[in-house]
Amino acid sequence: MGDPLKLGLAGLGTVGVSVLKRLGMMENELAMKAGRATRVDAITARSRNKDRGVDLSSYRWFDDPVALAKDADIDVFVELIGGDSGPAEEAVRAAIIAGKHVVTANKALLAKHGNELARLAEENNVSINFEAAVAGGIPVIKTIREGLSSNQITRVYGILNGTCNYILTRMEDDGLTFAECLEDAQRLGYAEADPTFDVEGNDTAHKLAILTSLAFGTEIEADSIFLEGITTITKADIAAADELGYRIKLLGVSQKTDTGIEQRVHPTMVPKTSEIAQISGVTNAVAIDGDAVGSITLAGPGAGGDATASAVVADIIDIARGLFINPLGRPVGELQPYVRAKMRAHEGGYYIRLTVNDRPGAFASIAQRMAERDISLESIVQRKGRSHREEARSSASRQEKPQDVVLLTYETTEEAVRKALQAIKKDGHIVASPQMIRIERL
Repeated sequence: MGDPLKLGLAGLGTVGVSVLKRLGMMENELAMKAGRATRVDAITARSRNKDRGVDLSSYRWFDDPVALAKDADIDVFVELIGGDSGPAEEAVRAAIIAGKHVVTANKALLAKHGNELARLAEENNVSINFEAAVAGGIPVIKTIREGLSSNQITRVYGILNGTCNYILTRMEDDGLTFAECLEDAQRLGYAEADPTFDVEGNDTAHKLAILTSLAFGTEIEADSIFLEGITTITKADIAAADELGYRIKLLGVSQKTDTGIEQRVHPTMVPKTSEIAQISGVTNAVAIDGDAVGSITLAGPGAGGDATASAVVADIIDIARGLFINPLGRPVGELQPYVRAKMRAHEGGYYIRLTVNDRPGAFASIAQRMAERDISLESIVQRKGRSHREEARSSASRQEKPQDVVLLTYETTEEAVRKALQAIKKDGHIVASPQMIRIERL
């Protein structure tokens, strides 16, 4: 065996500590697999004296991650600090310029600076490995970039955030509200004290932007993703989906069209019979459609110390083996500029829930507004109230009581639906903001 591969590890949170433990626990086996020993030589973190449950006395300590990244005695800089700027970005840039290979789990950094960092890595003849940045322990990066390199990929979609999937699963299984499930997720450590980044879809969007680049050979473009979180999903939506044969999942979807690439993150109704509908709790799943393999789905733990450390260590072993691949699957100069697809009809249609004042003419007005936008309705269901026919017979003088009305549309565009809903709202027949969820015929 040759000289050991020496690592500089920045960040000693849950994942960083798990990486230390895994490298130590499997030291001999990893050396045999890689053909050389791999060991941590130096570390850095915010606090030197914090008890992390591991002995750090044998490692050189750096107070500054940038100084560690430049250190002449390390071969690989492992960035587990997090964040799209600040110390993480500065240290990664410094490591690359100093000729160090980089391993990172930082999807925010890659979503914002991935194109530039990949170019910088090429110029300095080093690699950036980031398997852990998307879907934790699921090897989706290697699958798309390497395993499916002979395929023309047409679509990538999946459940990329365990916090949201846990909340939606609990809402369905236990009939709880979003707020109740979020509180439970925070208690169990599945959600942060400030869960905004997860529940509003930003975390999923960052991961989707990386997958899009790998799948379609385009520059990373996170700012062009349509983004919608799960905070507006109610028990009524969960119940309606169940009755209609669907489950609600927060999906990240990227697909190639004749006019460009479509990227979107939003709550989605998926058929209960689909593979993606079976993914529950904090589990992640990614489905990939290729011309040679058809559709494949990878599922597993999308977060957590051990699962993420598994991906980080696998990236380190690739470097120890001498396996260096263009970070984004091809030379940066060969990446195509990202072209956002033009708006088109959504093939699965839409679920729309309106809270309507129960009064004469309300249904007719709603149907007319839909027709004005050429939106065909598959069904209209009034939940927990009188039927449309009974409403027409009722007296105009009765007390108005809001009722939930569920509309299912046939294929139409989101623009048409949103304009119709704006008109309905102006008519004064609804008493709350409309709910709109896309239906995917997976």
